[in-house]
Amino acid sequence: MQSADSADPAPDPTAPLPAPTPPEGAGDPQALLRTLPPVNGILDDLGAAELDLAPREEWLTEVRQALSDLRAKVLSGSIGPVVLEKARTPATVLGAARRRIERRRDPGCVRVVNATGVVLHTNLGRAAMPPVAHEALAAEAHGYQLLAADAALGERSPRERHLEALFQQLTGCEAATVVNNNAAATMIALAALAEGREVIVARGQLVEIGGAYRIPDVMRQSGATLREVGTTNRVHLRDYENAINENTALIMRVHTSNYRVEGFHGEVGIDDMVKLGQAYGVKVVDDLGSGALVSLDHQGIPGEEPLIARSIEAGVDLITASGDKLIGGPQMGIMVGSRECVARVRAHPLYRAVRCGKLSLIAMEATLRLFLHPERLAETHPTFRMLTAEPDALLARAEALRERLAAAAPVASGAVTVGAQPAGDAVGAGSLPTVELPGAAVTLVAKDIEAGELARRLRAHRPPVFTTVHDHIVHVHVRTLQPGDDEVVVAALESAWEDDA
Repeated sequence: MQSADSADPAPDPTAPLPAPTPPEGAGDPQALLRTLPPVNGILDDLGAAELDLAPREEWLTEVRQALSDLRAKVLSGSIGPVVLEKARTPATVLGAARRRIERRRDPGCVRVVNATGVVLHTNLGRAAMPPVAHEALAAEAHGYQLLAADAALGERSPRERHLEALFQQLTGCEAATVVNNNAAATMIALAALAEGREVIVARGQLVEIGGAYRIPDVMRQSGATLREVGTTNRVHLRDYENAINENTALIMRVHTSNYRVEGFHGEVGIDDMVKLGQAYGVKVVDDLGSGALVSLDHQGIPGEEPLIARSIEAGVDLITASGDKLIGGPQMGIMVGSRECVARVRAHPLYRAVRCGKLSLIAMEATLRLFLHPERLAETHPTFRMLTAEPDALLARAEALRERLAAAAPVASGAVTVGAQPAGDAVGAGSLPTVELPGAAVTLVAKDIEAGELARRLRAHRPPVFTTVHDHIVHVHVRTLQPGDDEVVVAALESAWEDDA
């Protein structure tokens, strides 16, 4: 037993802590690079499951890329020997290669969570189709379909005849047909009715929408000649009448659905345009864009869009509109009007090139049937359910989602703070552009991650979650969340920190 005098002296509590002792390779990138495993050594660990996912040549490419990424991180100083030791193991490198291969095999046009508050989001597929459309596709899309055949007579029949019957019932039109989108509808209508002749349009209605799509460009492609009348903000009936000549084929109105002119502004009503056309024997075409089948105001939605049925009642010869905006169906261009005009469109050589496929027809027929009961649209139709949602109900939903997110690991650990507050939503897709819908959103503020980066990580989840960023805060708008989306938002927030674990 040692005496007290021979015992080791107690450490000096005032002495500085010893300097760090870096592990081998710290500060020497070349030494660290020499520790990376050889490619062939990693490929030797490929098993049947890996080779079933991808051929060896693809694994070779992705393993090389994974090692190249590690080299870049070492040379940039972003990782040191401790992190590299874990990242360089064959299992970790194969895992990185697997993620790249699996991402490549992901389907391209996938379902996403729309947490932007924009109900008709063009980049996210515009309208969320009703459940009845999904059910119709599930029930009727397999095997063969009664597309262009008449079951009773066994003869060929127009493929869109079922939609035509519904449009006749819903709008009072004589005839109807459909093509793959409203741009195609506008172009083929002008080509069929005015090729080589003039179409009179108000200068203030020569709109451009997303993707640099411009009405004048479409008119030129149709073979018709544009005849502008009026000024940017005002047009009079006399402007249209003075422009009519022996080469006039059409008078056209284009609904400026993606913007509104306020102040000193004036335009000619559709009734006066029709009377003018009838007086001179000139047909009138009305491009309504949004395609409203019911009054939005009567549905409790602030604002109003011109009704297709109203233009039919006024005597318009042909109306074009989108099927995936306020109708809420699949992408489609709708043409309703007189039998003569629709027959001319069907007879045009371009018609076959732009017609709709069977899946779109199945989904649209199911969607249109919902409008036979307009009093139920807020319950049966996702677009109308979202547009009519009350602010108090949305705020309560945001609070419920905030509580669910509070249990997520990043929130519980203090890595991110969540809240709930009112927010401004929008109709979108060029419909009711000046109407802001009072909504609500969950707010996400990350402690060590910039808001744009957090939004990117949420989009990287599968399925992706699209949000908005304002004032360095991520906003998850609840108006546009579909049933089951709350669980995806929670999972996406959890996965946003997986790479940092």
